[in-house]
Formats: sequence, C-alpha cells, structure tokens
Amino acid sequence: MRAAPLAGGPQGATALRPLLDVVLGALDDGAAERGGPLPAGGPQAVDRRVGEALGDVLPERGSGPEEALRTVVRAVAAGAADPAEPLCAAHLHTPPLALAAAADLAASALNPSLDSWDQAPAASALETLVTAALAAEVFPGAPRPDALVTTGGTESNQLALLLARERHGPAVRAVVGAHAHHSFHRAAWLLGLPEPVVVPAPSGTMDPVALDEALTDLGGPLLVAATAGTTDAGLIDPLPEIAALCAAHGRAELHVDAAYGGPVLLSAAHRPLLAGLDRARTVTIDLHKLGWQPAAAGLLAVRDAADLAALGHTADYLNADDDTDAGLPDLLGRSLRTTRRPDVLKTAVTLRALGRDGLGALVDTCMELAGQLADLVEKAPGLELYARPTLTTVLFRPLGAPDEDVAAIRRRLLTTGRAVLGRAAADGRLWLKATLLNPHATPGDLADILTLVEGSTPR
Repeated sequence: MRAAPLAGGPQGATALRPLLDVVLGALDDGAAERGGPLPAGGPQAVDRRVGEALGDVLPERGSGPEEALRTVVRAVAAGAADPAEPLCAAHLHTPPLALAAAADLAASALNPSLDSWDQAPAASALETLVTAALAAEVFPGAPRPDALVTTGGTESNQLALLLARERHGPAVRAVVGAHAHHSFHRAAWLLGLPEPVVVPAPSGTMDPVALDEALTDLGGPLLVAATAGTTDAGLIDPLPEIAALCAAHGRAELHVDAAYGGPVLLSAAHRPLLAGLDRARTVTIDLHKLGWQPAAAGLLAVRDAADLAALGHTADYLNADDDTDAGLPDLLGRSLRTTRRPDVLKTAVTLRALGRDGLGALVDTCMELAGQLADLVEKAPGLELYARPTLTTVLFRPLGAPDEDVAAIRRRLLTTGRAVLGRAAADGRLWLKATLLNPHATPGDLADILTLVEGSTPR
C-alpha cells in the first residue's frame, strides 16, 4: 500500500490542493444541509446524524482521503453552530476571518512546534516580533513589555496567578469581582492557593468601595483581578479607580482580564473605554474574540518581561545550556506547554493585512450593531432591555415573562435551529444574551432575532 502523502515538503502543496477543493465543497454542502445557524432537532438528532454519517469509526479498510474528507467534514459542518451566521449570537465565539483561517492552514501544514528553536526557526522569530508589538500596545511607554501566546483567557489568567505566586509565595490571594470569570477559582485550586476573595458587583462591575474595604481588611500579598468585558454583560470594571486602590494599599497588584474587551485598544473611537488598563502588571487578551481569529489566539501581556523568568525550565534535549550559550533561543519559558503550534501565524497575517485601522473598524462596526439592537429592543413594546451595551453584548427579555419562560424561549430556538442566543443572570432575573461579533450582520438580521424571540414567547 502506498504511503499517504504529506502536507509539507516540496510535494506538500501538490498533495493539499485537490483535498482543499474537497473540504471546501463539503463545507458548502454541510452549510446548505444545516440551513441556518444551528442544526435542528437538538442533541439527540445531531448525535444520530453524525453517527450515521461516520459509521464504523475504525474500519478495517479505509475509504480513501477524498471520501473521508467529504463525509466527515460535511457531517460536522451540517451539525455546526456557525458563528458566521448572523443569528448565531450566543457566546464570545467569533466568526474567523477567511485570511486568518487560510494562514492557520499554513501553520498546520508546516507543523512547527514552539518548544525548541530547531523545530520552529521562523515561527519562533515571528512570535517574538508579534508578541512584543502587541505587548507595547497594551503597555505603551513601558521599557520592557512582553506577551506570551496562550490558548485563551483561562490559561492566561492561570499564568497571571502563577506569576504572582512565584513573586510572592503561596500566601498570595486573588481578589475578584462577583462577575469575574470562573477561571480564577479554578486557577487557585490548581495552584494550591487560597480560594479567591469575592468582592460584590451590584451594578455588574466591581464596587470600588467594597474593594477598598476588602483590601483594608485583608493581609497581603494580593492580586486584584479586574475585568474589561464581563462574560455575561460585556461590562468594564472602573479600571482607574481599581488601579489607584491597588497602589494606595501597596501590597495589592493589578491583573486585568481583558479577554473580551482588550482588542478595543485597536479602535481609536472606543479605546478610552480601557483607560487604566496600562496600570496593570499583567493583562489577558483573546484575539479569538474581538480579533476574529480561529481559536486559539490568547495572550498574557506583562508590563516587565523580567516577570516571565519564573517560567524558565530546562530539558537537555530541548534547551541545553551550551546550546543556549551558543545563541540558540530558549523557548521553554514561553509557555507551560511543551509541544505548541504557531498560533501567532494567523495573527501576524491578520495584523499585516488589516492593520490597526482595519481591525479597529471591525470593532467599531460590532459596537454599532450592539447599539442598533438595543435601539430595537427599546422600541419593541413587548421587550425589556437590561442596559445600553458597553461592548457588543445586549441583554433583553420579554416584558414580564417569568425566568422559566425566558429559558424555554432560548431552548426552543436552539432546538429548531433558528437562532442561537445565550443566557445571563442579572438583577436577580434571567436574560437572553446576544453577543454581536459578526461585522457582516445587518439591521435586518437584528430585527429577525427579535421577531423570533417574540414569536416564541408564550401568550
């Protein structure tokens, strides 16, 4: 039997080209079969269709590359929640840019591994340049900013807490808002640290008065984790006030989880929303949210690259001392992972192709869409708006509906495959959540979302 062709090397492009046509055709066919933002029928129907398409997972004899790609890719596309569909607006799950997805193909074909320079010479150089530029965007004027590429906000937040532990020892404790991402609690558990102190957030953002009281009562050292873009409502904590409190109390350092809101830095119009971000010691940013990258594209930016020295680690077969002394870059301190794909490649292509203005314009468009949806909700007599959006998240609900009806409306839309909306608790009630990350959505799409909700509301 002839060996299957490889994706790289001199013949890689020749082997890939016909397969790409098969994949693209299967994606088209799957999307047509799905016919909307989500497959109809709910989990059992999707499980059945995928099982029927796949058949024997490990057959004695394979079906060949074209048939396998056509069958499996079509089944996954037909059963996908497609974030490029304007009525798929539940989560911080972005529709990736075509150019970023194309660049990601190159990363898969070349398959560099960023755990040693001899596995990823150009990719490691590219990562150094891109992370330095993005860190400088977060910390303008800082003498030695840097950033690590991560799998997303969960890993970035965990790294931030780990670095704080390495600076201050196992007594360090996180202080988070009641609205903070769940990853801080999980990170404290994984790192063997005390459970985070939770500060009230009665308006959806961290209360500075309550934070001041907590910092006064607590002993140090502390890592205060503010949020710039809450998962539920897209709100931003009062960063300047929180930074000032950390400085005043002395023993508290500031981390900002800007996984959602961080890319707003690229918008000249909306960048002021992140005033005070540069006063943090570490900042989490996800470019697979308001950056339109295929997952994963996370970052942990640090004000001072010296903080990253704590991650240093030696494995003789990857970064022997004599190799490092001879000038081979040491990559093991750039991540807690060993094998690591070059996720920075798609980001580098996107930054070069669109620039700050192009990416900022995408941010602005999605912010405008959120405002337009809020306008429509306010004009609809049967709907209630939680608040004007800060970023691109809009919370709304049928006026006077009990929470169980709100939850049922969402599930009904999911089961029929007609729209994908999230859910969020605020003000002691349950709300439908639209997270608008598709810059190609239209006012008509927004109106369709509300029409579907109103049509699904019990009378």
